[in-house]
Amino acid sequence: MSTNQSIIVSTNSYILPFCKRSSTEHSPRHSLTYYRMGTLRAILKNPDDLFPLMKLKLAARHAEKQIPPEPHWGFCYSMLHKVSRSFALVIQQLPVELRDAVCIFYLVLRALDTVEDDTSIPTDVKVPILISFHQHVYDREWHFSCGTKEYKVLMDQFHHVSTAFLELGKHYQQAIEDITMRMGAGMAKFICKEVETTNDYDEYCHYVAGLVGLGLSKLFHASGKEDLASDSLSNSMGLFLQKTNIIRDYLEDINEVPKCRMFWPREIWSKYVNKLEDLKYKENSVKAVQCLNDMVTNSLSHVEDCLTYMYNLRDPAIFRFCAIPQVMAIGTLAMCYDNIEVFRGVVKMRRGLTAKVIDRTRTMADVYGAFFDFSCMLKSKVNNNDPNATKTLKRLEVILKTCRDSGTLNKRKSYVIRSEPNYSPVLIVVIFILLAVILAYLSGNRS
Repeated sequence: MSTNQSIIVSTNSYILPFCKRSSTEHSPRHSLTYYRMGTLRAILKNPDDLFPLMKLKLAARHAEKQIPPEPHWGFCYSMLHKVSRSFALVIQQLPVELRDAVCIFYLVLRALDTVEDDTSIPTDVKVPILISFHQHVYDREWHFSCGTKEYKVLMDQFHHVSTAFLELGKHYQQAIEDITMRMGAGMAKFICKEVETTNDYDEYCHYVAGLVGLGLSKLFHASGKEDLASDSLSNSMGLFLQKTNIIRDYLEDINEVPKCRMFWPREIWSKYVNKLEDLKYKENSVKAVQCLNDMVTNSLSHVEDCLTYMYNLRDPAIFRFCAIPQVMAIGTLAMCYDNIEVFRGVVKMRRGLTAKVIDRTRTMADVYGAFFDFSCMLKSKVNNNDPNATKTLKRLEVILKTCRDSGTLNKRKSYVIRSEPNYSPVLIVVIFILLAVILAYLSGNRS
């Protein structure tokens, strides 16, 4: 399960709490300076982002203080903040019992993913570990040194995760064990197999993300908060998010050392280039964008199922937990579509827009509105000369019709399709000063 995460410092990965993490890092001083300058520029351009960003920052600081006193639980929640600040923030909304189960589910799959992602582990060593990983969660002594930085700490001190796992209710343990076993077996299968066809692509995404959807549905049901969702709907929730991550992370994966990771199916990319890595070269820019659009169109096939899954949720906290990543995914696809920058660097939504999504995604009306707005944005980028334009437009029309038919589009704020606000220079200066004071205050608290 090649994976990636974070939210406030990097909005890249508020897509799926169990999907693609970025290997791109900066020194702490450089990261902080880059973050501040980028935030200042974005807020000067979009002043209405300020308050959602402030709310998000305060919520994150509050979440960081909610660390349990027990050593093993303290390790688990501290590690959660280190590997995914976004997930650590949203999980705080869940009831305590379900929150603990989801936290451990996340860390177990993150550890499994760390084994799969470490390209330095020989195949004959990696495959048996993946296949038997579900058994290790019952062993308080087991650990395996791999990964880097915080992921290495997770693997070296995995006994804390096992100890916490053994304190969960049996129904939670069984759900986590079952999904971990199936995921490990699927990962092992694709260690020795390339993603050739679109069926292979769906199968790989099922193992690394669709099963996450099934597992979460089981945990929600075990908590008594939700009915058990169908496997097909749960699977689509995971596939939509994972495919978005795979599309966005093309360059990171293809440049992975010591061995590149190739998740785009040959059935799609071979229509445009001879080798998958050829897409990153400037001389292939036209073909690369056409291939990218083909991949985005493929991922849109899961949206209807995702909307149905979310519509059926009853618990408000679980709804937000599921809905925010889905909105981020459709937003990311809208940014990526027809965008050559996917092959040059990282394409992501600005932090302020991410903060708005998190702040405003509370009801199904908000979800329909966001999917409508981002689908309109994507539709406006479709070039009729694109080989897949007809298929893309057809899938977008289905999504737009579903959103219109909900009858809720006039019941929420549109934060995507809007005219540019006309802010006075005085207001811009006031906001700049206010932001500078806030950043100085937060910096003082850190030191």
